[in-house]
Amino acid sequence: MVKAIVGANWGDEGKGKITDMLAEDSDVVIRFQGGANAGHTIINNFGRFALHTLPSGVFYPHITNIIGNGVALNIRVFTDELNSIINSGVPAPSIIVSDRAQVVMPYHPLFDAYEEERLGGRAFGSTKSGIAPFYSDKFAKIGFQVNELFDDELLRSKLENVCTIKNTLLEHLYHKPLLKVEELYKEMVEQRELIAPFVGNTASFIGSALAENKRVLLEGQLGTLKDTDFGIYPYVTSSNTLAGYGCVGAGIPPTMFESIIAVTKAYSSAVGEGAFVSELHGEEAETLRRLGGDKGEYGATTGRPRRVGWFDCVATAYGCHMQGATEAVLTAVDVLSYLDEIKLCVAYEVDGKTTTDFPSGAKLERAKPIYETLPGWKCDIRGVTDYNALPPQAKDYVAFIEERIKTPIKMISTGPRREDICNRLA
Repeated sequence: MVKAIVGANWGDEGKGKITDMLAEDSDVVIRFQGGANAGHTIINNFGRFALHTLPSGVFYPHITNIIGNGVALNIRVFTDELNSIINSGVPAPSIIVSDRAQVVMPYHPLFDAYEEERLGGRAFGSTKSGIAPFYSDKFAKIGFQVNELFDDELLRSKLENVCTIKNTLLEHLYHKPLLKVEELYKEMVEQRELIAPFVGNTASFIGSALAENKRVLLEGQLGTLKDTDFGIYPYVTSSNTLAGYGCVGAGIPPTMFESIIAVTKAYSSAVGEGAFVSELHGEEAETLRRLGGDKGEYGATTGRPRRVGWFDCVATAYGCHMQGATEAVLTAVDVLSYLDEIKLCVAYEVDGKTTTDFPSGAKLERAKPIYETLPGWKCDIRGVTDYNALPPQAKDYVAFIEERIKTPIKMISTGPRREDICNRLA
């Protein structure tokens, strides 16, 4: 059966730790969408890691890790990351890369950066990892599947066609140096040699694993509010971040899903532009940012300071609903221990009307937060693993959120380590 771990919000919820923890009881862990534009931070006996492409099951020797067809695969990032964890003492993991996965080409990050430069003050806050140009090419049918790298005639022919298109843009829109077919061809021949040992028919492998009742874990990147269809468009990623896309991005029948675990943080955080109704500013924000996470609230990929705010019940209820969450995990509860009182955004005011429905587009931009305030617990709960040992105010905070997001919260994270978990409900 299949479990999926996904983000309920903007990403940055702590999914890597939860995936790493639940992977121990899995046979297969699959990345099914997104690229190297976001990272999952994991702390275990081997050290501290920020994974950008590798599935979070790579620290367990019994797991087969799969990069699915829905992933934006940057081959050099993949191999550098793999070598990095092996050099840190992690045994070489078992990895299969879908032969249908598409490749982030060397020019994709360039076009990403050029477009952000062209937009100037209207930029989307891209990580410049090439993800938007990659997905644009995929759906324009000028992308490169991994299997195509191994056909010399096809590879060269497609590169010639792509360079004609891209060079027109480079010359007349961006005024940048032109691409050269031979240089690209040489680079992609090198990249195919790097990826060759890992390439396989992942759809067939997953089908056999499911037929044998293997335990399969899907690992989502980012969160609901960054979904290209249901997120805060246009400040979204270029792939679908919902668990349902796992059926497409990994090749899994929807009837095989057993549970969908939505991860949400005990306060809100986000990297990038776009509406953030409960956002904090000034010293209040800086204090929360400094205390949050393992090393503060800074992006695992970009290092940029994350935007932070109070927990948003409206956005999180929407996120859990769109994910089809059967349960939720609340992370970073320990971070809030310094507060005398804790605010939660329970509704929005939009054009003079109160709503608990998550709006789209311009209405979301005009939304103002409506808060309720709960007492803080004012004691250190980091590392607590017994839910009953938490102070009553912390348990009340969890129960309040659970009621508002209409999803049972079964686990609470009280620290960055894998073992810093309270199991709340059986």
